[in-house]
Amino acid sequence: MIGRLSGVIAEKTPPQVLIDVAGVGYEVDVPMSTFFNLGPLGERAVLLTHLTVREDAHQLFGFLTHEERATFRQLIKISGVGPKMALGLLSGLSVSELAQAVSRQEAGRLTKVPGIGKKTAERLLLELKGKLGPDLALPATVANDTQADILQALVALGYSEKDAAAALKALPPDVGVSEGIKLALKKLS
Repeated sequence: MIGRLSGVIAEKTPPQVLIDVAGVGYEVDVPMSTFFNLGPLGERAVLLTHLTVREDAHQLFGFLTHEERATFRQLIKISGVGPKMALGLLSGLSVSELAQAVSRQEAGRLTKVPGIGKKTAERLLLELKGKLGPDLALPATVANDTQADILQALVALGYSEKDAAAALKALPPDVGVSEGIKLALKKLS
C-alpha cells in the first residue's frame, strides 16, 4: 500500500525514524544498517517501505535498498519470524552476510544475532535455502579463506561483489591477502 516515502528526517530514535512528508509525519521502523546510513536531522531521505497491518496496529518498516526490503519480506514469510525479528536479523547481518550464512548453512552465524536461538537459526537456514538469490551469496570463485578475505576487503572498499569476484579470478591461486588486494585493485582500476 505505501511503497516509498520521500521526505525530511524529523526525528531519529533507534530503531525508529520520523519522516515528514509534506507535513505528515510517518513513524518508520528501520534496521540499524539503514538507520546509520540515513543523513542527519533535517536532511531529505527516501525509504522503500513495507506496511504491516495487524488487528491492533499498522506498522511501517523502511529500507534504503530493494535487497533489504525483499529480504525482509522473505524473512517475515517464515513461521515464527515476525517483523521485529526480521529487523533484528537485518540489523545484525547485511543482506550479503545473511545470504552467505544461508548458502553455507552456518547456524552459528545466525545465533550471534540477539533473539535468534539455535532452533530458529536452523529453521531460517532451511526455509531460506535457495530463496535469497544466487547473486547475493558468496561467489563460487572463492576457494579458500585468503580469497574470501580479499573479496571482503574489496567489497569494504566499495566495489560490488560481482566486480570483486571478477578481479579475484585473475589472481594467482597462491597469492597472499595483502598482495592479492594490491593486484585486484590494479585489475579494477
